[in-house]
Amino acid sequence: MKLDLTEESLPVYEALSSAVRLRMLRLLAVQPMNVKELASAAKLSSAIMTMHVRKLETAGLIRTHMAPGRSGLQKICTLAAEGAEIIFPGQGRTERKSYRIELPVGHYSDFQIEPTCGLATTEQIIGSFDDPRYFWDLERMNAAILWFGKGYVEYKIPNFLLSSEQPEELVITMEIASEAPSINNNWPSDITFTLNGVKLGYWTSPGDYGDSRGKYTPAWWHPLTNQYGLLKQLRITPKGTYMDGHKLSGVTLDEAGIRSKQWTFRLSVEENAEHVGGLTLFGKGFGNYNEDMLVELFYADSTGAKEAAAP
Repeated sequence: MKLDLTEESLPVYEALSSAVRLRMLRLLAVQPMNVKELASAAKLSSAIMTMHVRKLETAGLIRTHMAPGRSGLQKICTLAAEGAEIIFPGQGRTERKSYRIELPVGHYSDFQIEPTCGLATTEQIIGSFDDPRYFWDLERMNAAILWFGKGYVEYKIPNFLLSSEQPEELVITMEIASEAPSINNNWPSDITFTLNGVKLGYWTSPGDYGDSRGKYTPAWWHPLTNQYGLLKQLRITPKGTYMDGHKLSGVTLDEAGIRSKQWTFRLSVEENAEHVGGLTLFGKGFGNYNEDMLVELFYADSTGAKEAAAP
């Protein structure tokens, strides 16, 4: 997370100006917690803790989602930022920039999947359910949701990094969930992420969410099918690979082949995983976020600094 001295960064500074909220961030850096657990740890009421959670979420420091608990739905909090950097104005500084690519879910370059499976545009199902052949249908380029029980989908991503630019982190944001035969919020699935043939690690999706209609899911979509997922952020850095701030592995940018002219990104549910619970990938027009996958490479560019320093 990059901050500066403008008013746009004020919500973050305000969120951090509290001993309670600082402790919350330390707790969430260890593991996700629900509001009741945070309130108990801070010795506060759940109502007061909810206000603190809202402050951190507004600042983009944490994310929340609803999940089933012992006594109904509970709000789960997870860390959303790995760190923060404050940029002060001044000349001669290295400027941090990024290349940003929106990747529609239907623009995969290869797949190998097993039912249950399917894909759809915002207007209709493509082909029929549980027939992998339709994943090669030309209409798949317009798909806004896809799902499968086991296997993988793979995407080719262009790399526009120049030799003079120094990569700092690759961030891939996506709305994903498990894939149950119907819907089941308690349906864990180990989803593995691979870049350029290098396994980055896996994240266990808690379930296939269908307890309520997705905010952007079309009205015609059947209520007993996947409705929304969780917005997850995968970060590959010089120190390792992280999911929402939690370390998945020690795989670094260099080890993942960040200098390759194009990247191959694979999402898979492997046959030998502990939890083989499928995968659902949401794009624009489905789920709770109305976003395609977002791939963003952050890099340092010293060209501007050199030009500013020149007489």
